[in-house]
Amino acid sequence: MVQLDKIYTRAGDGGRTRLATGEEVDKFGLRVEAYGAVDEVNAAIGVARLHTSLNPVLDPMLARIQNDLFDLGADLATPERDAPLPFEALRIQPSQVERLEREIDMLNADIPPLTSFVLPAGEPAAAHLHVARTICRRAERRTAELSAAPGEKVAPAALQYLNRLSDLLFVASRFVNLAGAGEVMWKPAGNR
Repeated sequence: MVQLDKIYTRAGDGGRTRLATGEEVDKFGLRVEAYGAVDEVNAAIGVARLHTSLNPVLDPMLARIQNDLFDLGADLATPERDAPLPFEALRIQPSQVERLEREIDMLNADIPPLTSFVLPAGEPAAAHLHVARTICRRAERRTAELSAAPGEKVAPAALQYLNRLSDLLFVASRFVNLAGAGEVMWKPAGNR
């Protein structure tokens, strides 16, 4: 159980923070960058949800994903080390990745194939989902960079989750636009 009695502690005033293991690290370190980007994805999805609250398919899905993203942040904030932890680390599970795949397939079932790239526009929810998607791609890049760093480990499911989530956010934006104003397609060299 998480309990926050005091919001500011001044402990990070020197540019350092603590991981879930208690290990002190720089706030600009790869691991902090990775879970910080995951937090940004979560906030962007929260903004998108301001426009999906009446969608009985998409909004509950996004609500669950927001919770999953806290799980992912906890996963990334708890590095695997050689010594066992005094607690059970929260890790993203393959079943969470598989659920995203099922949801992508469900949302994509009635969407026509693409004939051009889609611009991040259209319905407000779709535009915000595109913003969340691009932030998710950054979180994926930071997590991949972390996993490639010497001495660092990232569970494969964590990276897979981010990869599938960006796909889901893309499909969700198409789902929203096709139910509303329609997609805005890229027209190569359309302004020459």
